[in-house]
Amino acid sequence: MRTPGIVALTLLAAVFMDPAISPAEDGKSEVRVMTFNIRYGTAREKKRNWDQRKQDVADVIKSFSPDLLGTQETLAFQRDFLAEQLPGYVPFGVGRTDGKEAGEMAAIFWKKDRFEQMDGGHFWLSQKPEQAGSVGWDAAITRVASWIKLRDRQNPDAQPILLLNTHFDHKGNLARVRSAKLIRERVESLGKNCSVIVTGDFNAGEESLPYLALFESNESPSPVLDAYRRVHPERSAKEGTFNNFDPDRQTGDRIDWVAISSDWTVKSAEIDRSAPQGETPSDHFPVNVVLQR
Repeated sequence: MRTPGIVALTLLAAVFMDPAISPAEDGKSEVRVMTFNIRYGTAREKKRNWDQRKQDVADVIKSFSPDLLGTQETLAFQRDFLAEQLPGYVPFGVGRTDGKEAGEMAAIFWKKDRFEQMDGGHFWLSQKPEQAGSVGWDAAITRVASWIKLRDRQNPDAQPILLLNTHFDHKGNLARVRSAKLIRERVESLGKNCSVIVTGDFNAGEESLPYLALFESNESPSPVLDAYRRVHPERSAKEGTFNNFDPDRQTGDRIDWVAISSDWTVKSAEIDRSAPQGETPSDHFPVNVVLQR
């Protein structure tokens, strides 16, 4: 029979060993963030269709246990599956086609015991951002962004958190640049008196025009910083986040970003290359970031 002292030490050790419940340094609260393009569920994959990989997607998310999760290419039935698999989370998003259920979503999931929703909404990456289903500039298809403001129950006196999640067009060069500028404008307006987090698949690499449009500070300081680059100041050859279902594919551009306001401290930022049974859950690797304020 264990003594009370041994039980206490065992519980304390468990807290420090489990990254999902590890205490923050200096008494500051941590926020675990994941961005994950889960690949739309009706894609005709040769060997990794949604039914074959959906549990792997859920398990990878559970393994990191994000407090805030931004997903891309999420269809309604995929959102519903993840909501069932992640009962502690609240899903938030709309279909890009009609602003309701039709089309892919930039769906957000947030831990309901950690946060309280204060506000939220959606806009389209186009010249008519309030018009559901609108296509912008030279984009091939409709693109949407979803955002939510949350009060952190662990840090109730802190500023609210603005989380914005999106997916840029895969073909339109002009659309990606204009979308980055639109996101920047919305962050500046929606993010006043907030700690900001932006997640997404931007279909553009570092030093591209969209990247510079979001992060550069030549004319005025950008409201956001590249969280991954804060931890890894030197670029490496193996930072690619699009894998095309090849677990060994690590080169190429880092097109999945987490952007943050300057009041955050980045404790870690990693590309999750998990491949259960040698198979990737999606054609993108998720990116995991641990923040503190």
